[in-house]
Amino acid sequence: MVDSVRLRLTLWYTAVLAVVLVVLCLVTYLIFWRSTVQRTDAELAELSDAFLTTLDAEIHDQSGPDAFKLAAEVAITEHHFRDHLFAIFDANGDLIVSSLDVSQTIPSTHPLGDGLLTWTSFQGFLKAASGSDRYFGKVHAGKSGFRAFARHFSLDGKEGTLVILQSLHAQQKMLEEVATTFAWVIPIALLLASGGGYFLARKSLAPVVAMSSQAGRIGAANLHERLTVENERDELGHLARSFNSLLDRLSQSFERQQRFMADASHELRTPVAILRGEAEVALSQKLRSAEEYRESLEALQHESERLTHIVDDLFTLTRADAGQYPIQPREFYLDELITECIRSARTLALAKRISLDVEELTESPICADEPLIRRMILNVLDNAIKYSPEEGRVTVACRRIGREYALSITDTGPGIAAELQARIFERFFRADKARTHSDSNHDAGGAGLGLAISRWITEAHKGRLELTRSDSTGSTFTAFLPALPEPR
Repeated sequence: MVDSVRLRLTLWYTAVLAVVLVVLCLVTYLIFWRSTVQRTDAELAELSDAFLTTLDAEIHDQSGPDAFKLAAEVAITEHHFRDHLFAIFDANGDLIVSSLDVSQTIPSTHPLGDGLLTWTSFQGFLKAASGSDRYFGKVHAGKSGFRAFARHFSLDGKEGTLVILQSLHAQQKMLEEVATTFAWVIPIALLLASGGGYFLARKSLAPVVAMSSQAGRIGAANLHERLTVENERDELGHLARSFNSLLDRLSQSFERQQRFMADASHELRTPVAILRGEAEVALSQKLRSAEEYRESLEALQHESERLTHIVDDLFTLTRADAGQYPIQPREFYLDELITECIRSARTLALAKRISLDVEELTESPICADEPLIRRMILNVLDNAIKYSPEEGRVTVACRRIGREYALSITDTGPGIAAELQARIFERFFRADKARTHSDSNHDAGGAGLGLAISRWITEAHKGRLELTRSDSTGSTFTAFLPALPEPR
């Protein structure tokens, strides 16, 4: 097997060109040969007309019992052409006179002499021509042979057959020269074409080699480098742009993974440090009251729950990224699920004296994974309650828009800065870094995974989660979910 693409392209190009040239030369040779035969036959037919005209005139000028033979000899003498032989036979097929009988007109190119008309090939031609007024054929004699034409005639009451033989030596020599020319031209053309094809293939694939070398040098340390695009409009330019786009996506994914690992390490380090600190404090003193032990255990339990929640969220996102989180849709009513989620979140709202309002809900049948939709709604509700001030208000609304439901959750928090809104759905991202962990009661401000998980849940259901409004009066998150077709 040939491993080089350039060499394979050159071999394929040369092979195809060789087939084309051979076929073209064969067709050209056949056309040239056919044209030569047709031209020879036309000349023999015209020559027969001229010969019979001369013979007819000479018959009237001759007298005596051998007048016909004398007239034929005169006609043969007047129509002496190089490489031509004339022969006249009577109605019985017997030879009357031929060019070989006229000594002064015997062509020097007839090496067979008197034996030409006695050859088996010539006799076979005469037999084949006896059944036709005009007959063309070939007499195999000598190296090249003869083109033969037989024509029956009737002059002055005498019937006979005129046979004209034309040597094919000149035509054969010309065809041999043509074949020799083709035999030289084809190899030279293939040699030049293969050399030019290899040069063009090498020149055309040189950017691919350069891109391959450049791509081989790109790694994690220099993932920002990109392939050079020489011509954006050709196929190689399109390949380079596609590869650069792939590198852009890989670079972004690599950066997200690095940021994800750093943020995950940071988020996990805090509860682990708190657990370790509380345990060390509890063990540092030999005599502690039961109340102090209880406070330490409560702190340990709180941080353990927070750590468990973070690990569960990370596990969910990892399975989602790997496509291993199964979606189990079933039909249920979205309005009923919203009511249940509001009832579950009301305790959190009451703790901050937040009003949790619901606009009038209509019957909303949907086919989705109910536990995941519940988790999405609770995540967004928890986010709204968390960032709403005390005595604030959270409003939930759900309405049908065409073929989807628009589930909106609005809070009265401080809003999100415009430059941070594009990153609000990133993992471990929190718009307000100050609102993280309370030192007094260890209240978790969240790890920044709730909105990321909520967006994945909506996208897994062929929907989307958007921040539709955010200003100083509050923010509105809207989840768009596919609805079941309305009954007719």
